Amino acid sequence: MRYGVMLDQFKPIDDVVGQARSIADAGFSSAWITQVFGYEALTVLAIVGREVPGIELGTGVVPVYPRHPLTLASAALTTQAATGDGRLALGIGLSHQFVVENIWGYSFDKPVRHMREYVSALAPLLRSEPVQFEGETVTARMGAPLPVRVPRPPSLLLAALGPAMLKLAGSETDGTVTWMTGPATLDDHIVPSITDAADSAGRGSPRVVCALPVCLTNDEAAARELAATQYAMYGSLPSYRAMLDREGAEGPADVAIVGDEAALSKAFDRLADVGVTDFVVTQLGSREDFARTVQFAASRL
Repeated sequence: MRYGVMLDQFKPIDDVVGQARSIADAGFSSAWITQVFGYEALTVLAIVGREVPGIELGTGVVPVYPRHPLTLASAALTTQAATGDGRLALGIGLSHQFVVENIWGYSFDKPVRHMREYVSALAPLLRSEPVQFEGETVTARMGAPLPVRVPRPPSLLLAALGPAMLKLAGSETDGTVTWMTGPATLDDHIVPSITDAADSAGRGSPRVVCALPVCLTNDEAAARELAATQYAMYGSLPSYRAMLDREGAEGPADVAIVGDEAALSKAFDRLADVGVTDFVVTQLGSREDFARTVQFAASRL
């Protein structure tokens, strides 16, 4: 299992670059950033990629509804070109009905269909191929490849939790990115479902990128209480709620990885055992707490 770290998107850009440099220097395989309502994730990774060599750079994840596939492909290929050696893992996802309908004003009708059509249009563009696709919700017509030179296509990962999305991820992309999904659910649902889909499609073994909040601490109860507060919203979003229910978890605090060195090591080992290919350490608590947590994770590399 490879290890990565989720970048702090609320720092000044120079500090984000510095954090990525520290992550790379510590030996981590990857640095990731989410796309919410702050920094534009691919722009940040393009900047980081110019400053920090070697490390893989991933989005976890870019929502697809606000961006046409041509627009996202252009941005992703630009970021890939900026890194100089092809290090982008483009994680994409649907976001959530509340955000899509109430904030962006799009229809969330048949979201799996929308993502299936979106991937059909996006994937060839990322491979620098022309595309002629017309679906129910997505149309993309480009008779020639986008004129962006890249050393190789970005890898494409799909945030997938339900059976239909996991089938799509396994059959049409390089893997999945999960959040708020515990080890039991990864073991009996996520990993076998996406692996079966990839096998049926004749694709290679899929990547399973798992991100969870982590805190190295001697006060586990306090850390879980903090996780319950800091990540409370994820307990009410339907897609994550379904995974928490499958796990038998009351809320995000129950899937956060907290405790001393032995507890964290045991949790990391279990994730590797169930088939996680990449684990992304995500901040829980203060920046000082997170720095200690990252330092411990680095000791396992």
